[in-house]
Amino acid sequence: MLEDEGMKSHRPTHQSALVHLAAGGVGGTAGAIVTCPLEVIKTRLQSSIPVFRPAVAYFPGNVTFSFAMEKVPVGILACTKHIIKTEGMKSLFRGLGPNLVGVAPSRAIYFTAYAKTKSLLNNSGLVKRDSSYVHMLSGLSAGVTSTTATSPIWVVKTRLQLDSSVVNRFGILDSIKEIYSKDGLRGFYRGLSASYFGVTETVIHLVIYEHIKAKINGMRGINKDYGKKPRVENFIEYMFAAGMSKSIACTLTYPHEVVRTRLRQYELDGQRKYHSFLQTLIKVGAEEGASGLYRGLTTQLFRQIPNTGIIFLTYEIILSCFES
Repeated sequence: MLEDEGMKSHRPTHQSALVHLAAGGVGGTAGAIVTCPLEVIKTRLQSSIPVFRPAVAYFPGNVTFSFAMEKVPVGILACTKHIIKTEGMKSLFRGLGPNLVGVAPSRAIYFTAYAKTKSLLNNSGLVKRDSSYVHMLSGLSAGVTSTTATSPIWVVKTRLQLDSSVVNRFGILDSIKEIYSKDGLRGFYRGLSASYFGVTETVIHLVIYEHIKAKINGMRGINKDYGKKPRVENFIEYMFAAGMSKSIACTLTYPHEVVRTRLRQYELDGQRKYHSFLQTLIKVGAEEGASGLYRGLTTQLFRQIPNTGIIFLTYEIILSCFES
């Protein structure tokens, strides 16, 4: 995924950093635009806000009545149809603004931190070069750094994506004001604990990706005909490696995504139901079972495979252009 250490040594360090910044930023932006509708659908499915749960009247006795929210199972297609029918096509791109604002610096910070940490560890002599430990620690460093730096952007994005009104109640500035007025600065870091847990997904993803990529590169070195493949085909293999590794990592760690969305969503009737990572994890599991903790997983996988593939493919192409 990241450039060869030998290649890096032949160019100035600051140039190397700029290349990683540009490659990560461009790749992240491209992926965000293409997969935004699936991101919106995934966020809606993860939330406990009853966007797709119509009120059903019931009468306990003969005196009073109330309204209960009936949970209606929905999939990707049903959710998509509902959004288009009730909110319009443009609602599938809600949150794209902060997504574009955040994805470039997030990916740029992520890939730069990963490359720098990987270089430091490889040159430290403390661990074997390009070992699983190097990739794990580099992924951990990159994930924590980028997650902390860009958390406010993702909180705003989640709020916008959960706004199901036909006319957006909140713009970016309105959401920022609302979050700050209710929770202060800490409101912009809601769900950060879940995001830190999600770094394990990043670590698993990168370790598997680097392993698959090493196997691909090994085949090139062993099989002469393999090395004569067109360059585009080589990049397609990297895209496959990125998508496959991301799918495995996402499935293993998915509950943190649901927890993070619940922590970031706006309160129902002014009541805050979710307070911390562990409390939310236990509450969702107790009230909704395992299916609740994996709500939206199919949508996430449909989104992550092309998104990750686009990001890593763009990243590898840009690095290759600079290397050549």
